[in-house]
Amino acid sequence: MKSVSLDRAFTQAEFDAFAKLSGDDNPIHVDWEFAVRTRFGKTVAHGAMLCSVLRGLCEQLAPGWRQARQDVMFPAPTYAGEWIHFSAEITEDHEDRKIITLEATKAGEKVVTGTAEMVK
Repeated sequence: MKSVSLDRAFTQAEFDAFAKLSGDDNPIHVDWEFAVRTRFGKTVAHGAMLCSVLRGLCEQLAPGWRQARQDVMFPAPTYAGEWIHFSAEITEDHEDRKIITLEATKAGEKVVTGTAEMVK
C-alpha cells in the first residue's frame, strides 16, 4: 500500500502560536510553571496540532479528497524539542473512499495512533 512520512520537532514557540491561533490556551500547553507540577513535568503539544500534521499526510495520499472522519488516540505525550516521526498509510483503497492508518512515534514510542477516512 502507498504511504508517506515526515520527521519534525515542535518548539515551545509553536505550541504558543497554535494556542493563540486555536484559542486552546490550556496551561498544560503554554505555561511551563503549571506544567512542571503535572504528571507530564513539562508542556505538551496540542493533540489537534499533531493531527493537523497527519491530515497533511492524508492530503498527500489522497489529493483533493475530503476527510470525513479521523479517530485518534494519544498514548504518550509529545514535548517541545522531541523529534516525532509521522506516518500515514492507505490500508483500504476504494474508488470513492480510502482508509488511512495514522501513526506518530518518538524513539519508537507511539504518541498518536488512529485512522482517517477520506472520501471524494
